[in-house]
Amino acid sequence: MTTREAILQFRSELGAYYDSRELEGMTRVIFEDVLLWQPIDIVMRENEQLPEFFDCRLASIIARLKRHEPLQYILGKARFHGHSFAVTPAVLIPRPETEQLVDMIVDENPGSDLEVLDIGTGSGCIAISLARAMKFAQVTATDVSPAALEVAQQNATALKTHMKCVEQDILTCRAPSQAWDIIVSNPPYITEQEKAAMERNVLYYEPAVALFVPDYDPMLFYRPIATYASRALKNGGRLYLEINRAMGNLVCDTLKKAGLSDIQVHNDFNGNVRFVTAIKSSRE
Repeated sequence: MTTREAILQFRSELGAYYDSRELEGMTRVIFEDVLLWQPIDIVMRENEQLPEFFDCRLASIIARLKRHEPLQYILGKARFHGHSFAVTPAVLIPRPETEQLVDMIVDENPGSDLEVLDIGTGSGCIAISLARAMKFAQVTATDVSPAALEVAQQNATALKTHMKCVEQDILTCRAPSQAWDIIVSNPPYITEQEKAAMERNVLYYEPAVALFVPDYDPMLFYRPIATYASRALKNGGRLYLEINRAMGNLVCDTLKKAGLSDIQVHNDFNGNVRFVTAIKSSRE
């Protein structure tokens, strides 16, 4: 099978499941992962006969994509902030919008040796990206899931990044272990009633514990995070949150009740409300 024939087969078998733009992106990712080809190679080597192992690998990928399994889980990796992160069904797949959160933190905190806490780290994509982009940041990543922390540590090791991984449940964590310059979190924020509108590849495969909150308590995680931040942040320290775009006002009210100040809402590159930031005011 030639490169062109492989691409035609891929599009033919999956055309009823994904739109053409998605298929084009998947094609590039698969050729890069399996053959280490860049997009220009796909064009220039259109008529090249592909190795037999590629035919078998492609057939396996197609079968799993037809079951709506995310390509990132099939390949075991996802791109985030310029790096490749290992991902398993124990962690969420990193989203491009979250890269904006990392950029915001880096841009607003140019200092050196800042102490950073990532609550609910998952794959470690936020924590590791901050550790790599900031000046000698001392980063700690926490998660309630031992399996997630194992993935985060694997990514830190692979990317030669020093960070501390700690198993911790923010719902039961009360006393701060230390004072932080920055606390960041992308906690579960999708309500149960929103499930009906979700894509099957997310709903069926990504970890529910990292996605959903009860309809009756959408602030389930933001409330303890806000309380913890009000105690654990250094004076002038900053809190950064990714949020449900429908809950900007609720999150802001929660942070205000916790005693945080300078609360601001930020849009993502699609124009949707996506982030909230706050500061722990210095005492007079």
